[in-house]
Amino acid sequence: MLDTAAGLFGKQGYHATGLNQLTAEGGAPKGSLYFHFPGGKEQLAAEALAASSEGIREELAAAFDTAETPADAVDTVIGLFARNLTDSDFREGCPLTNVALDAAAGSEPIRRACVEGFGSWEDVIATSLAAHGIHSPTLPTAILATVEGALMLAKTRRDTAPLYAVARHLRATVETELS
Repeated sequence: MLDTAAGLFGKQGYHATGLNQLTAEGGAPKGSLYFHFPGGKEQLAAEALAASSEGIREELAAAFDTAETPADAVDTVIGLFARNLTDSDFREGCPLTNVALDAAAGSEPIRRACVEGFGSWEDVIATSLAAHGIHSPTLPTAILATVEGALMLAKTRRDTAPLYAVARHLRATVETELS
């Protein structure tokens, strides 16, 4: 149910995803939704966001751990996001961004799940930068915000060019910090 919810919320947003669709696509009876998630759709969304953000955090950590430099890691991450967009015919972007824009202002559990997810990604970036001698308090936020904005533009335009444009810019920025 968490995977189904994360996928649907990532594609459609929170408000456009109904309980009937969640249970039908998840292959579960409606009663089981309330049994496992007594807080209903809001609890399911917060837990689905936590699970999907952890998966992305693991992908980011792997990219940053295996790359020779943080700039190489950013290129790898951009490539992963671009492939995800094209493979999904530009339907899937960042699940946190879609739900944050749609529902975080009206739901404290959803807002907290988004803050924690984004924060964990920012921590991965900051840790990698620090391991390479870059101790900027603002660069991890700038990298994350730039990539998230590029994902939104790419999804909206149905074109990965914004992702690759910011990849070039971020590479130059990180390389400048390394020198």
